[in-house]
Amino acid sequence: MYLCASINEKAEFIIFRTMANISEKAKQMPASAIRKLVPYADAAKKQGVKVYHLNLGQPDIKSPSCALDAIRNYSQENVSYSHSAGLMELRKGLVEKYYKKIGIDITVDELIVTIAGSESVNLALEIACNPGDEVIVLEPFYTNYNTFAFMNGLTLKAIPTDIRNGFQIPPIEEFEKAITDKTKAILVCNPGNPTGTQYSKESMLALGEIARKHDLFLLSDEVYREFCYTDEPHFSAMNIPGLEQNVILIDSVSKRYNLCGARIGCIVSHNKDVMTAAMKFAQARLCPPVIGQIAAIGSLDTPDEYFEAVREEYIKRRDFMIEGLNRIEGVFTPLPMGAFYTIAELPVDDTESFAKWMLEHFRINDETTMVTPAASFYKTPGKGLNHARIAYVLEVDEMKKALHILEEGLKAYPGKTI
Repeated sequence: MYLCASINEKAEFIIFRTMANISEKAKQMPASAIRKLVPYADAAKKQGVKVYHLNLGQPDIKSPSCALDAIRNYSQENVSYSHSAGLMELRKGLVEKYYKKIGIDITVDELIVTIAGSESVNLALEIACNPGDEVIVLEPFYTNYNTFAFMNGLTLKAIPTDIRNGFQIPPIEEFEKAITDKTKAILVCNPGNPTGTQYSKESMLALGEIARKHDLFLLSDEVYREFCYTDEPHFSAMNIPGLEQNVILIDSVSKRYNLCGARIGCIVSHNKDVMTAAMKFAQARLCPPVIGQIAAIGSLDTPDEYFEAVREEYIKRRDFMIEGLNRIEGVFTPLPMGAFYTIAELPVDDTESFAKWMLEHFRINDETTMVTPAASFYKTPGKGLNHARIAYVLEVDEMKKALHILEEGLKAYPGKTI
């Protein structure tokens, strides 16, 4: 706003500036537990410090050559929109080359390509729930579930699991206690992020029975299904008998093919109303990333040998990481049977303060280690304060250095509890 005034016969302009206030929702939007310490890591790197990233699920394993070749060979003269549901070649390819191969029988109209698995989670919540509804999750859970619940005006009802038994699903009675007239869905990640827990067929069938009994949606995040380290194969919620109309599958190419930056996922359901609604949301954002879809199409030709080699590599890294962590005084972590994460109990008062301290103050030969504080993976107040999510995504030689720095940092930390 501008005000013109005459003072001593001289015209002067007095400028009054106003500032618009952001919304309350924007102010209350939770920060990412995984990424909010990135500025501290960036500051350390600017000082010439090497940071070993045990905080981020970003593998260093090469993407399949067929996926990269698909990008290199893209020959169109422009990058135009795809169908809102995704390129038909990708949708058909996922149905025929991937899902049928792993025993999930779907049709093309039961799958929509999304902007990574993240959009799939958000869509599933938007479609299954109204603002004010409740969604049951197992605690600890992927922290962005909390973010998407907040964005949609939902409440997460957390059912605690125990680090001492590997965060396995608790008795079904605990789910019964959590269900109210506002409960609309159960959201589960199998194998789990951040725990690495793989849920058995029996556990998934039990969850299906609860969903059937109370007519709830079962939202099943299965983006880590290729990373299962038990003799028992992964059991998809899509294969729970009699629950076809209640299951919404959340999936992604990010971890399976080491294409995190491609940002391609999909939402899958036999429920026609769910898919009709998903299409309306998909049309609102026009289309998924086209170049990412091209990479995903190429990835469908990935040979089985690739997955076998990656699985063996992760088992080697997991065994090294878990043994190394449990050798450190005061540290405990269970043996994860899937994904590439573990939750570790550390002998500190608060892992967020510890993680910041490591990045700001602790160095060994100008190197330090970064972990993810796990309190934001919990809903129950006060839980997880001394837990950290640790990703074993580095080569063993790199993890050896990172673990040594972590061990020495724990010894020197002023807030240690032993």
